[in-house]
Amino acid sequence: MLRLRSSVAHHRAEEFGALLREHEGVRRVVQQVDEGREAEAYVFVADVEPSCADRLVEQIEGLGIAVDDYVLTKVEVVAPQHRHRFGEGGVDGFSWVEVLGAAKANSRPLARYLALINVAGVIAACGVITSSSILIVGAMAVSPDLLPICATSVGLVRGERRLARRAFETLSLGLGMVVVTAMVVGAFLSLTGFLPDGFEVEQSSLSTLAQTDYSTVMVALAAGVAGMLSFETRASAAVGVAISVTTIPASAYLGVALGAGGIDHALGALVVLVINVTLLIVGGVLTLLVQRSLPNRSGAPL
Repeated sequence: MLRLRSSVAHHRAEEFGALLREHEGVRRVVQQVDEGREAEAYVFVADVEPSCADRLVEQIEGLGIAVDDYVLTKVEVVAPQHRHRFGEGGVDGFSWVEVLGAAKANSRPLARYLALINVAGVIAACGVITSSSILIVGAMAVSPDLLPICATSVGLVRGERRLARRAFETLSLGLGMVVVTAMVVGAFLSLTGFLPDGFEVEQSSLSTLAQTDYSTVMVALAAGVAGMLSFETRASAAVGVAISVTTIPASAYLGVALGAGGIDHALGALVVLVINVTLLIVGGVLTLLVQRSLPNRSGAPL
């Protein structure tokens, strides 16, 4: 469920109120005087079904309401129970305005993103060197690369080239930092003598990270679908591991190969990484295209 809150000037209040009350999927409209503004204005609060949000936002913009005068937020519905049991009212509906907003918010290389991706690089590098699957899984859990991957897919489907380019640049920067971080870790351990005796990256039990087969394609496409669905439902933390299984391990293996000897095997990891990233984005794009082709609860295509 989404919640709309808007402050509208007095002369636009009647028109705006009529729009909300007549719009399908908008319920529980409340109107009251906005005492926080010098000029006379009214505050409107209403519950909006996700499947109707895109059309509502378009109509609000058509009225000339400034973007600073309204806000649409997500509300967790806990009652009544029959809405969850039978899926009534579009509680789990799909709205482009919500997905697009999340994509724009996660398309930039924020400090938290860069910090987490570096931490993931260190953990994954240690996992490759010690052949520890546990550390690799830990690195995948930490990595936030799901967010720019999904933002890239959203930008491509929506035709917003700037968004897609910015998100892909953020993704490339993050994975590049994983490679560099893993390379630095590998080189440092090699120079200080902390690498295991006779360490060769190709002899690691994780050497399959540099190999491509049919499972590479299947896993990456499936992860792209899962990642996009989780991005829409705000369950990205739980599904992030499924995405990172195709990116972080290969990036770390590439970095260790470059930093600790084994450059000949770096090309295989690079190929795996490029294939995986491409298929992840393709999986996300296909998921959105299928959803867009399906009718929403009001009977109109998204």
